[in-house]
Amino acid sequence: MSENATTKSPAQDREARHAELAERYLPDELLHRFRERAAVTDRENGFCHDDLAELRELGYLALFVPEEHGGPGLTLHEVSRLQQRLATAAPATALAINMHLMCTGVVRAMFARGDRSLAHVFEETMAGEIFAFGISEPGNDWVLQGSGTRAEADGEGGYRVTGVKIFTSLSPVWTRLIVHGLDDSDPEQPTLVFGFLDRDGGGVTVSDHWNVLGMRASQSRATVLDGAPMRADRVARRIPAGDHPDLLTFAIASNFQLLVASVYAGVARRALDVAAEGLRQRRSARRGTSLAEVPEHRTRLADAHLGYLAVPAQLDAITRDLDDAVDHGARWPLHLVSTRINAADAARRCAETALICSGGAGFDGEHEASRLYRDAAAGLFHPPAVDAARPMFAAALLDD
Repeated sequence: MSENATTKSPAQDREARHAELAERYLPDELLHRFRERAAVTDRENGFCHDDLAELRELGYLALFVPEEHGGPGLTLHEVSRLQQRLATAAPATALAINMHLMCTGVVRAMFARGDRSLAHVFEETMAGEIFAFGISEPGNDWVLQGSGTRAEADGEGGYRVTGVKIFTSLSPVWTRLIVHGLDDSDPEQPTLVFGFLDRDGGGVTVSDHWNVLGMRASQSRATVLDGAPMRADRVARRIPAGDHPDLLTFAIASNFQLLVASVYAGVARRALDVAAEGLRQRRSARRGTSLAEVPEHRTRLADAHLGYLAVPAQLDAITRDLDDAVDHGARWPLHLVSTRINAADAARRCAETALICSGGAGFDGEHEASRLYRDAAAGLFHPPAVDAARPMFAAALLDD
C-alpha cells in the first residue's frame, strides 16, 4: 500500500479530534446521566445543578480558555460539536452552559484578532467564576445596537446600570454578567456601554419566577438592575448607538448565533433518534408489521432527516470560517443568523416528527418526545426573530 493511501486527510484528522474531545468531555455514560436528570429537572422546574457540577469538574467551562491562560484552547468549531452532543442529552443544560461559553468565546474571538483587552474573563473563568449573558431586554429589537437600560457615568470611569434584562440563563449560579446600557448624557451622541457586573456588587435582583413551556432547567430568569456598579476596569467598550461595527459586537453576535444554533442542531439530532425508536416500537394491526416498515411513516422520518443534514453542515462551515478569520464582510450577519434560524427550524420539525412517530405515548408530558417538542419551541425566541431578520435577507438581493 502506498504512503499516500495511509495518510489521513485534514478532514479525517478533524473527525478524530472531535471523537477524542467527545470522549474526554462528554463520554456516553455522562450523557446517559444527563438524559435521566433532564426528565427530572423538567418535571420539577429545577436547575441543572448536578450537570453543571460534573461539567465544571471536567473543565468544560474553560473550553475556550487559551493554553497560555491554563485552558485547553478549543476552537469554536470544536465547542460547537461538543454543544451539539450535549444537547442530545440535556438541551436545557446545553442552552444554559451556552451563555457562559458565549462570553468566553467572545474573548477568544477577540484574542485571535489581536484584541486582548478582556483577558480578565479568562483569568476569572479559571478561578471558577461563571459568566452569563445580560443583553436581551423586553421590547428591544435593536438588540446590540440599542438598549433600554440606562448607563449613568459614576465620575470614576465606570457606570451605574439600571434596567431589566430578560432570559438570563444560569440565573441561580452566575457570578459575572455581561451587559450593555445607553449613556445618553449627550443627547446628540448617545453611547452604548458594554461591560461586566459582579453579582455581589449590589444593585442586582434576580427574579424568582420561571414557569415556561420548555428549556426549564436553564432557569433563564429576568434580572433587574438598579444602579448596579460597572467598575471602570470592567468597561469593555463605548460604542455610538446605532449601526456602528465593532469587534466586540461582532464577536458577541457570532458566538451567540452559532452556539445557540449548535444547541438546536443537537435537539434535532436527538429527536430523529426518538422518532426512529418510536416507529420501531409501534405496530400496525392492519399491516401486521412494525410502523418502521410502513412507507408513509418512513417517508415522514426521511423528510425530517433530509432537512436536518444541512444544519450541521452549515454549522461546520461557518464555525470554521470564524475560527479561520475568513472575511465575509457585510455578509457575515446573513451567514450567522441563517445558521441559527435553520437550526431552530430543523429542531421544531424533527421534534414534531418525533412526537408523531411516538404516537399517543409521546404526548405524555414526561415522554422525551414531548420534552423535546417543548424545548425546541424556545428556538422561536432567540433574537433576531424571523420577522426581524427577513428584511436583511431581502435587502442583500434587492437593494443596492
